[in-house]
Amino acid sequence: ATPFGRMAIAVASARLLLAGGRAGDYPRGGWVHLRLWLAEQIADQVDAVGLAGAPWVSYYARALGARIGRNVDLHALPPVTGLLVIGDGASIEPEVDLTGYWIDGDLVRIGEVRIGKGATIGARSTLAPGTRIGRRAEIAPGSAVFGRVKADQSWAGSPAVRVGGTAKDWPSDRPAAPTRWLWAYAASAVVLALLPLASFTVGGLVLAQGVRGSDTLAAAAGAAFAWLVPAVAVTGLVFAASVVLLVRVLSIGLAEGTHPVRSRVAWQAWTIERLLDAARTILFPLYSSLFTPVWLRMLGARVGRDVEASTVLLIPSMARIEDGAFLADDTMVASYELHAGWLRLGPVRIGKRAFLGNSGMAAPGHRVPRDGLVAVLSAAPAKAKAGSSWLGSPAVRLRRQSAEGDESRTYRPTAALRLARTLWELGRFVPVVVTCGIGLGVLLTLAALWEGLGPVWALLLSGIVMLAAGAVAAGVSTAAKWTIVGVIRAGEQPLWSSFVWRTEVSDTFTEMVAAPWFARAAAGTPALAVWLRSLGATIGRGVWCDSYWLPEPDLVTLGDASTVNRGCVVQTHLFHDRIMSMDTVELEPGATLGPHSVVLPASTLGAHATVGPASLVMRGETVPVGSRWSGNPIGPWRAVKVRAYQSTT
Repeated sequence: ATPFGRMAIAVASARLLLAGGRAGDYPRGGWVHLRLWLAEQIADQVDAVGLAGAPWVSYYARALGARIGRNVDLHALPPVTGLLVIGDGASIEPEVDLTGYWIDGDLVRIGEVRIGKGATIGARSTLAPGTRIGRRAEIAPGSAVFGRVKADQSWAGSPAVRVGGTAKDWPSDRPAAPTRWLWAYAASAVVLALLPLASFTVGGLVLAQGVRGSDTLAAAAGAAFAWLVPAVAVTGLVFAASVVLLVRVLSIGLAEGTHPVRSRVAWQAWTIERLLDAARTILFPLYSSLFTPVWLRMLGARVGRDVEASTVLLIPSMARIEDGAFLADDTMVASYELHAGWLRLGPVRIGKRAFLGNSGMAAPGHRVPRDGLVAVLSAAPAKAKAGSSWLGSPAVRLRRQSAEGDESRTYRPTAALRLARTLWELGRFVPVVVTCGIGLGVLLTLAALWEGLGPVWALLLSGIVMLAAGAVAAGVSTAAKWTIVGVIRAGEQPLWSSFVWRTEVSDTFTEMVAAPWFARAAAGTPALAVWLRSLGATIGRGVWCDSYWLPEPDLVTLGDASTVNRGCVVQTHLFHDRIMSMDTVELEPGATLGPHSVVLPASTLGAHATVGPASLVMRGETVPVGSRWSGNPIGPWRAVKVRAYQSTT
């Protein structure tokens, strides 16, 4: 389907399912919640606003019922509820959560989000239901906003608090917005969306060569599976080469500074970031590996020796990563900033042996100092002394005791260890072949049904075929976990150890096999709970789990009727100083972990306790029974009044 067709499907489904829906509190698992869940799933599965649809996101938002003003730079997804109002000239940076709902214990809280004229919302911020952002207000990246922010104020943190007036380092006048650059965004988005398809087409030609001359479908199936490995390899190489070529070309003339959103430089930056965001998914096996620094250098980043990098999202020409640095999962480095029609780019430096934690951010002009640490869900400061550690957004100093370890297993591995790790990492190609094999099996099964029963029955039975494919993917991923890793126990393992490498291979099965075929679609369902139990997690009855990110499932306990909201990570390990330290995490019965929150090892959420959105539960913390906490790091939470959720005026 075309991008417009996918958006039409998502809009029609949401409008039908959520007709008559209003802001308020509703029972978890009730009729309103289930309709909302289904609307979200349809929008996600059809990829309504993928790369090709991204330039049209404002039109998509309006079709859902949102009120979007003129000259709005909306770089995040709108809510399927349509409960969103954005004033003229506002700027919404990437990965801002505008969904306007979350599960709080036994309730689903739904509310409207209002963003005033000229306001700016920083990347990866979360706006809770009922949030009101005043005119020209500024919300720093990584913030969690509850309630009202007055006009011309700057807020930051989780929960967000006032930190002063608005910034003065942006141009005072809004730039011109030539229409031709809007079409440039649209054209490049279509090209990026077609890039994976083109790569798979080349791989398909390899399969076609293999099945040439087959007289029957059975013979063609055998030949296709025989040629599957070279076809997958060719597909990956073509896509990777295309990404490198496009990023390199788009980086020509990419200059730091402040540029109009509708300009050549801004278009280049947006295209690079969107392309590399897609590459993190399609080329997932390249990340968290010995090849990752090589890959980042190929893209144009300056990367030193012995760098460890996971699924980092960056603008390569603006990033400098020095010797021995460590970039954990889902970090964001040198991403662009938006404000009133302008886009800012700037260099970022990650110092020697520095550590940027999971979902950590380093904005343009900021840096992580030498031997420094920026914690989980935190933002790097603009300036910092060597060896300092930082937590939160805006970042505050954090005391830290460095872990001591054998450097031959952390920073200075032997040649034998490098060879052993390389061999294990080559095994990450296996889950890629498996997921493509499942896809090929689906196509061949549908072809057999078409040939034997006709097109009508093939269409009617296609749903069952997809369910079977999901079951196979889940089963294969479970088998891989137990075969490759086995039982996971609390303890410590150095980076250069077989255990760490084996868990990475198992994670690749999860991300490349289970996630696309099963886990994403099963979010929030009993099926996901059953699968997580098969991986070793202890999951009680009536659990609502919207996330499959349980890295070491054996160490996780989710009690009866507990809730894990969207975007959460039950983080049972830390990787400071290149030592993987693992411990248990428990959510007792009825406990809630809010959206985009992270709970660190050796932590417990007491029965019926709530941790609010975008929060960080530090290592070893215990949230008391029945209490409410939020923040990064968490502190006692002054609850937002219910009428703030229910107001739509």
